[in-house]
Amino acid sequence: MTDQQKGFAAAIFCFTFWGFVPIFFKYIQHVPALTIIAHRVVWGGLFLLLFLAIREHRLWQVLKLSRQQMLGLLLSGALVVGNWLIFVWAVTHDQILATSLGYFINPLVNVFLGLLFLGERLNKWQTMSLILACASTIFLGIYLGQAPWISLALALSFGFYGLVRKQLDVRPLIGLFWETAIWALPSLVYLLVAHQNLDHSFSNSTWLFLVLAGLVTVLPLIGFNYAAKKLTLVIIGFMQYIAPSISFLIAVLLYGEDFTFGHRIAFTGIWLALILISWRPLYQFIQQRSRTRALAKRHHIQ
Repeated sequence: MTDQQKGFAAAIFCFTFWGFVPIFFKYIQHVPALTIIAHRVVWGGLFLLLFLAIREHRLWQVLKLSRQQMLGLLLSGALVVGNWLIFVWAVTHDQILATSLGYFINPLVNVFLGLLFLGERLNKWQTMSLILACASTIFLGIYLGQAPWISLALALSFGFYGLVRKQLDVRPLIGLFWETAIWALPSLVYLLVAHQNLDHSFSNSTWLFLVLAGLVTVLPLIGFNYAAKKLTLVIIGFMQYIAPSISFLIAVLLYGEDFTFGHRIAFTGIWLALILISWRPLYQFIQQRSRTRALAKRHHIQ
């Protein structure tokens, strides 16, 4: 396999994995979401430490960061742990469809945050896509009688997480380790307090799934980290829609969540917005690849 093929394989693995993750958390829906997240933080940090210890020769030098970086990771850690909590709560309360919508909205939120905080300018297609996404979300809120808070909270928390991490010059897995390590102590305190009331009733299989929640966090991120090194951002950007698409199908076909008329209109609007915002980078990428191949062919002939 070429490096690009390996990158594709890693990307398909991680995004497909994320798409099926709701089934994993659905199995332990009898466990409070906060308890699941506390286990996820603690075990995820331990699994990451083990992986980094195997990969890095001078681990403690790699993990050493500045005070400013640590403060930034404290904030980004709060955002990503909050995102995990909202996601797990939604899955365990039959709201997988809302999580799917949230992660479809997320790329559009990223564009908006770039405009708001990074001084980025929007082209006409990006402007149209944002207007269409906002209109679709507002329509769904009016139809449901309330704003789609879960979807918006997931999209905004992950969007701001990406914004904060963009400002930090920290490698992805190193940053994630510290994000979990910083919040491991509060998580352990919570688990010790909750143990007297909750954990004594857990079965062996539940305990196994709580431990594996850390591995569920780490494995796809390792795959994503590898794919990001081998593939362009354009390809990664398109492949990221695999995960919410799978979650959408799981919600509707496997768990029978109610896909109302309002959802159909909102999802259609969001999908159209994603097409509007994505076609130009894809077109430019295809043109660039064609020019590169033409030049390579001409050079070979000469």
